[in-house]
Amino acid sequence: MFASVDPVILARIQFAANITFHILFPTISISLAWVLLFFKLRYGKTGDESWMNAYRVWVKIFALTFALGVVSGITMSFQFGTNWPGYMETVGNVAGPLLAYEVLTAFFLEATFLGIMLFGMRRVSNRMHTIATLLVAGGTTLSAFWILALNSWMQTPAGFEMIDGRAHVTSWLAVIFNPSFPYRLVHMLLASGLTVAFLVAGVSAWRWLRNDRSPDVMHALRTGVTLAAILIPLQIVAGDLHGLNTLHHQPAKIAAMEGIWKTEKGAPAVLFGLPNARTQSNDFEIAIPKLASIYLTHKVDGEILGIDAFPDRHPPVAPLFFAFRIMVGVGLLMLAVSWLGAWQLRRQGAPSKWLARALVAMTFSGWIALVAGWYVTEIGRQPYLVYGVLTTAQAASKVPATMIGSTLAMYLTLYLLLIVAYISVVFHLARKAGKAGGTPEPAIETPQPVLPGQPRSAQ
Repeated sequence: MFASVDPVILARIQFAANITFHILFPTISISLAWVLLFFKLRYGKTGDESWMNAYRVWVKIFALTFALGVVSGITMSFQFGTNWPGYMETVGNVAGPLLAYEVLTAFFLEATFLGIMLFGMRRVSNRMHTIATLLVAGGTTLSAFWILALNSWMQTPAGFEMIDGRAHVTSWLAVIFNPSFPYRLVHMLLASGLTVAFLVAGVSAWRWLRNDRSPDVMHALRTGVTLAAILIPLQIVAGDLHGLNTLHHQPAKIAAMEGIWKTEKGAPAVLFGLPNARTQSNDFEIAIPKLASIYLTHKVDGEILGIDAFPDRHPPVAPLFFAFRIMVGVGLLMLAVSWLGAWQLRRQGAPSKWLARALVAMTFSGWIALVAGWYVTEIGRQPYLVYGVLTTAQAASKVPATMIGSTLAMYLTLYLLLIVAYISVVFHLARKAGKAGGTPEPAIETPQPVLPGQPRSAQ
């Protein structure tokens, strides 16, 4: 079945499947930890038990998310050796230490204090429990820091020299803080925040529609909507700055994203079209004249390089073209729903049914925008694995196509089942919290020994 397929293509699809599944969960755990910290701080300031009830619900979802992120990350890391040995052989001196830093400084911190978050509520002081939550939140962000430092370096490599076909670091500061890293880090953290904002708002709106009107539901709903309303404008600005950085360092990616086939001044913004690689044009194109040059170069007649400027070193146009528009479209929908939701909650104090249904429909909208944006980033780097240094074909292994294809089918089946199970468990936990009426779990009492001659009623 897979014998006639190019093994490199299959290896790319397999890694794409792994990274797509994996990235869903760290994206939630990064920002959900900070939302949990916010719940704890509000409880500490107000003494309102409903904030702790919200914490109890969402810390369980955080634990589930963290576990799936860890497991899927291990699976993904194995593929560096099985499918892409040329990657570590060529740039292992850069990638290896950055991955190790992530484990040593971030993962151990998260894993250690996660135990206190989950099981220490009644075993440590409230202050210590809040500190543990803070450290876990800091660990998730530190983990993102190191992973994005490596990924950004693969997009805009710096601080190294090639000796005998291998990369050797000349400046770790230049490696870590490479030209695209600040933009990519901010863009990703904001994307994580938006993903969590709509997850929290959507699940809370689902509980509200089920007539669960306990205070912790409204606390979580307001938090999610407000967070989304604040972050989406920041994400639009960050995305624009990231695009300008990409135009400077990876112009071929921008040409594919925008569907610009010919280098031109005053390039139009293509709203819709069907990229046609054979004719080097967009079929059924709908475009606004000069707009692409305006927002990319901030000049009406700014020149934008087209695909024709990169005859043998450009990414596939259609996947980037559509993924970029999905990302932007979902972002605009987030803007509309969050701002309307914030306005309604401020005026009425509670959501209308149409707003609640809209929030439920967008519960996992952050995943859609995130995956689309991630595809733009990763596919846009092709044909390189490390931009300008190592091509994907050079890094691929000699594993037969049939073996890669069989494991790919297994991965896809397993991942589909796990995603369905994850979503089901999230709503199961929310439904269970609703049945409990938002009441805290009973404290665990330690039985006291009965002294000789002491009545049992005195225990």
